[in-house]
Amino acid sequence: MHMISSVDRIVKPIRLAACLLLLALAACSSTPMAKDIDAAATFVIVRHAEKSTDDARDPSLSETGKARARSLARLLADAPLSVAYATGFRRTQQTAQPAADAHGIGIAIYDAQIPATALASQLRAAHAHGTVLVVGHSNTVPDIVAALSGQPVDAISDDQYDLVYRVGTGPDGKPTLTRDRY
Repeated sequence: MHMISSVDRIVKPIRLAACLLLLALAACSSTPMAKDIDAAATFVIVRHAEKSTDDARDPSLSETGKARARSLARLLADAPLSVAYATGFRRTQQTAQPAADAHGIGIAIYDAQIPATALASQLRAAHAHGTVLVVGHSNTVPDIVAALSGQPVDAISDDQYDLVYRVGTGPDGKPTLTRDRY
């Protein structure tokens, strides 16, 4: 007759609990966590804010434009902004600056002449997570948004400075696009 020792009475339930715990952990490792899905990059694309008339070729922002740039910073205050991109023009850099300052990041300069598809490829390759701000121009923003989202985007009129586009990734892995005003 086999007798169960007091050690077996303690060890067997511990082994069973350990096996169940390992099975639960294994199940979790193969199932995407919600935070992993949410961690995909979000691209926020805007046109520079209102410009002044101080320089015909490279104007700075007007007072209204500076207020709009601060409004953009407030809009992105809770976003995990990891980088801000602007062209080599003062008006785009000044639009991005308040948001960059609020997040303690610098501004990366990109060539305004780069084809939108090439820029979109570079952005996607460089930024798999976080929020990426891209400040462009009325004649470049629609193409950049279209290249990132795969959806056509209407032209921006000369007097339209308040559009903000967000390109993210849906649960199905496909790009999502929202357009708002700020």
